[in-house]
Amino acid sequence: MIGILIIAHGSLGDSLIHCATHVMGERPPLLKQLGVSVHDDPVDLLPLARSMVSELNEDEGGGVLILSDIYGATPCNIASRLLEPGRVEGISGVNLPMLVRALSYRNEPLHVLLEKAMSGGTGGIIHMTEDICKS
Repeated sequence: MIGILIIAHGSLGDSLIHCATHVMGERPPLLKQLGVSVHDDPVDLLPLARSMVSELNEDEGGGVLILSDIYGATPCNIASRLLEPGRVEGISGVNLPMLVRALSYRNEPLHVLLEKAMSGGTGGIIHMTEDICKS
């Protein structure tokens, strides 16, 4: 099973995990978050983030998917320093559909999980119109 680490601003990671737990019916295993506040020094958070990646990959060894919120922002920059192609991969733009899709396909190989998570994230973005909402 692939571990998932959310690195995001403030309490966004906690909120996403709370919502995913509601959708999935229980708290998924091997799922952690690291919240980054305006007062945090990214250099100080990097060892903690590395430790979390190690913990998530320790038992299962299937790899780790890091989900971050905004590309180029501090959480994403921290995540980018943790990437190891084929072992630790990352996606920015995390949203609830992306997380639920990632949780649903985490027993697949990491490259498959990446594609499923990204398609879930983008596929979950829908312009709600009157016609769509009535169907």
